[in-house]
Amino acid sequence: MPRSEEAAAWTYAVYNAVREVPHGKVTSYGHIARLLGKPECPRQVGVSLKALLSATAQPDAHYNNSNVPWQRIINAKGGISPRGANGASQQATALEAEGVQVTRGALGEYTIDFTTYGWFPDRLPSDLSSEEEDEE
Repeated sequence: MPRSEEAAAWTYAVYNAVREVPHGKVTSYGHIARLLGKPECPRQVGVSLKALLSATAQPDAHYNNSNVPWQRIINAKGGISPRGANGASQQATALEAEGVQVTRGALGEYTIDFTTYGWFPDRLPSDLSSEEEDEE
């Protein structure tokens, strides 16, 4: 079933916003949704990231998991949401490669300290840049 233009636009907006999360930082699905003006849509951020193409399957895709840092988006509690077989450990490994300390809870859950690694600006850096250009 073809995706609607509105759904595609949302997905691309999510990917572009996620690209702005700095190396070594994390933010939540809800914060990305809020930055995009849809604070009620954190699950749709997750759905968009779940649909992100694999770079090995689609190396020429404009958006894929090698150029959209999906691993930097975690849940509002500072945890890595389960993603099926090995998904959470893959995300933890990707974050650790960026210098983010990932800890394991008593039940094996992965967590990240938002006070150290959180990224929660009021606006996307690209929004601030375009406002500065408009003022000139």
